[in-house]
Amino acid sequence: MSAFDLRPSASRLSTRTEWLDSRHSFAFGQHYEPDNTSFGVLLAHNEDVLAPGAGFDPHPHRDLEIVTWVVEGALAHSDSAGASGVLRSGQVQRMTAGTGVRHSERNDSADRPVRLVQAWVLPDATGLDPSYEQRDVRELLAGGELAPIASGLARHDGADVIRLHQRAAGLHAARLPAGGSVTLPVAPFVHVFVTRGAVTVQVSGAEGRMVLGPGDALRITGADGRQLRADVPAEVLVWEMHAAAL
Repeated sequence: MSAFDLRPSASRLSTRTEWLDSRHSFAFGQHYEPDNTSFGVLLAHNEDVLAPGAGFDPHPHRDLEIVTWVVEGALAHSDSAGASGVLRSGQVQRMTAGTGVRHSERNDSADRPVRLVQAWVLPDATGLDPSYEQRDVRELLAGGELAPIASGLARHDGADVIRLHQRAAGLHAARLPAGGSVTLPVAPFVHVFVTRGAVTVQVSGAEGRMVLGPGDALRITGADGRQLRADVPAEVLVWEMHAAAL
């Protein structure tokens, strides 16, 4: 039987500085919540807004898959393994920290903020070589379907997706017109996040509904393929996971 845990945007932990507004779905940084440290293989799920020209100076990571999606604006990335790029709306990026890497992330605009969503995923192996991959997926999303965009799942082997070093997880995205609908994955753990617009998820019978707006998240345990419908034009990110980090 499916269990539903709605996490409204306003309930998330937050970190604010002069140049950063960050909202955390799980315990993060100075925020400690022992009963909210992960979901499936997700260890972090942050929504960040960076001021023009501002960003994170070089800092280290190890044994993580870091997946980034830009909602608005442009994000410049560079790392100690020699990778660099600018990520814009409709593009997805994966950095494998592996044995250790330092990277920086900065708003690539001098006059507009950048809004992004970043997830940290537990890989299924340690000691990997650091690596980086970025892909434009706008064409995949043009039809209003729920499309895999980054995945380690066996059924996506050979598909045109960014590869994750985690065989139990995949990230899907959809850009839905008003009235459009998709079927959520069947999996032990499904994490739904709304970046724009508003959607309704069927939770029980014909009348049971949950409405999610921008920044809202829904954690589904024992997901059995519920329908998600856009009330207005919307963008959603959906993690499908078949294992848990802890």
